[in-house]
Amino acid sequence: MRMSAQEFLDWPSKRITLLAMSGAGKTTLANKLPKAKWFHYSGDYRIGTKYLEEPILDNIKREAMCVPFLRNLLLSDSIHISNKITVDNLAPVSSFLGKLGKPELNGLSLQEFKRRQKLHHQAEVSAMKDVPEFIEKAEDIYGYKHFINDAGGSVCELDSQEVLDTLAQHTLIIYIKIPPALEQTIIERAKTDPKPLYYREDFLEEKLAEFIAFKKYSSSASIPPDEFVTWVFPELFKSRIPRYQAIADQYGYTIDANDAANVKNETDFIGLVANALAQ
Repeated sequence: MRMSAQEFLDWPSKRITLLAMSGAGKTTLANKLPKAKWFHYSGDYRIGTKYLEEPILDNIKREAMCVPFLRNLLLSDSIHISNKITVDNLAPVSSFLGKLGKPELNGLSLQEFKRRQKLHHQAEVSAMKDVPEFIEKAEDIYGYKHFINDAGGSVCELDSQEVLDTLAQHTLIIYIKIPPALEQTIIERAKTDPKPLYYREDFLEEKLAEFIAFKKYSSSASIPPDEFVTWVFPELFKSRIPRYQAIADQYGYTIDANDAANVKNETDFIGLVANALAQ
């Protein structure tokens, strides 16, 4: 969706998609908008509560069945396992994605890792295709005039023209660009707290082979999971930057992550977006 700054300011029902790497401040920015006026749609929340809900619960139950005490309670239907996913707590989604590597360190086999990656890809595509429906629901059912789509950090990896067309047709796409000075901070943060991530399959195969050769591991099954995640994150970060920029150049607009971090309220946010459109 393209428009002038004035058209945006006059737009009675503002509908915005925030795109950025994890850590750029999408959710923080969305949370600064008044909850009484803006419907906050989280792509990751939709993934976890709709499209991966059953696989996530199956994974938790599989782990619980390994504990004799819990196994007996599950088999006798004495306990119930459920997710407590929130917009601010998406740990069940991350734990389902998991990490590749040694099984004794809770690593996944390459086959199982790829299976979960594929499920996540399908779920994220579906979650983004749901945006128009939720724009309509937000206003029709709940009375929200404005809509913010807090998209997942891996949207640029989906290689789905349908997703891009859907988002561009129904929302104003805003890319939060991380300045060079902040890039290293995010990379270092990821190294100290390595989290499960989504990778395009061709990227995964290329970097996995490179890592195994560099570290001289015999196979993916001998890799310490956190070591691979820590090593590959800077490579993933660098690979995503041009992908996000290409989306912004063709379909949307770019704002600086430092400027986004300085936003205090709705007025600041509207002004920041309007300035991006004016430029």
